[in-house]
Amino acid sequence: MSIAGKRARSDMKQVAAHAGVSTMTVSRALRSPNKVAADTLKRIEQAIEALGYVPDLVASSLASKRSHIIAVVVPTVSSSIFDDSVQGIADRIGSEGYQLIMGESRYSAEREEALTMALLGRRPDGLVLTGTTHAPRLRDRLKEAGLPVVETWELTDDPIDGVVGFSNFDAGYAMTAKLLGWGYRRIAFVGGSQEPRTAARRAGYEACLTDRDIAGAPVTAFSEGLSLRAAATTFESLMDQNPELDAVFLSSDSLAASALFACQRRGWPVPDRVALAGLGDFEIAAELVPALTTVRVPRYDIGRQAADMILARLNGSATTSQTLDLGYEVVRRDSA
Repeated sequence: MSIAGKRARSDMKQVAAHAGVSTMTVSRALRSPNKVAADTLKRIEQAIEALGYVPDLVASSLASKRSHIIAVVVPTVSSSIFDDSVQGIADRIGSEGYQLIMGESRYSAEREEALTMALLGRRPDGLVLTGTTHAPRLRDRLKEAGLPVVETWELTDDPIDGVVGFSNFDAGYAMTAKLLGWGYRRIAFVGGSQEPRTAARRAGYEACLTDRDIAGAPVTAFSEGLSLRAAATTFESLMDQNPELDAVFLSSDSLAASALFACQRRGWPVPDRVALAGLGDFEIAAELVPALTTVRVPRYDIGRQAADMILARLNGSATTSQTLDLGYEVVRRDSA
């Protein structure tokens, strides 16, 4: 069928007439559906469906100077570690009529910079970044951009704008202190080599051992990348080379689960042969056998609070940067 033979594109006036409301009400329903009465919203949605109406978001953003888009950059979409935070953002901004657009940095500062600049070209109303370590040029550009920016999953004394997270150093320290308190003495740490947050957890682990005057240097191993197979290989090699180890703290629950599966393949009982601990308190942590000891972090709330910060800046109820420490909790289960 030729273009001329297709149904002509509907406009907002036609939707309004079909629904029996004003164009302003249709516009409000598209921007902030929670601010429109339920029965009115239903009529508008039915009119949109019947007419095949597609909103012209470019024209709308030019008129209102708002795109109603919040951009989010995460290190990876192949792991569940950031899923809940993204869901928290989506749930919060969705209730205010905003849409989410997301990109993956793959743990690369250079890729994060290029991706963020590309997203800024879409004129988002706000930006959520993972972590507080960025290319210096990107920090400068974002400070000049004038839009709300919230960094997440870490804390810093020098945020670009706002920050929501927890101290990875303190979390690493706390888990190590708990393992020592439970009687373990030869404790290793395994984490990915490309993660600033992992480096902070390792630093906390090492500081705790130093403060407690534990004899001998900490046994530390880093898997290349964050693949579960690499983590299992690193863990098995670590255990083979250091049979005296009685506990291993892994920087995430995914890596800890991989280590647990490696123990099961080797016939090593957990925690009798070696205790395992992770970080994140993913859903799988409580379902593993034995259930995984971990550091619980408020993944969903990190996203939701980041979205709250951006929305508060956009509606004028907050005018200065904020730092929000959501803390963490060590959860002991059967693996340690």
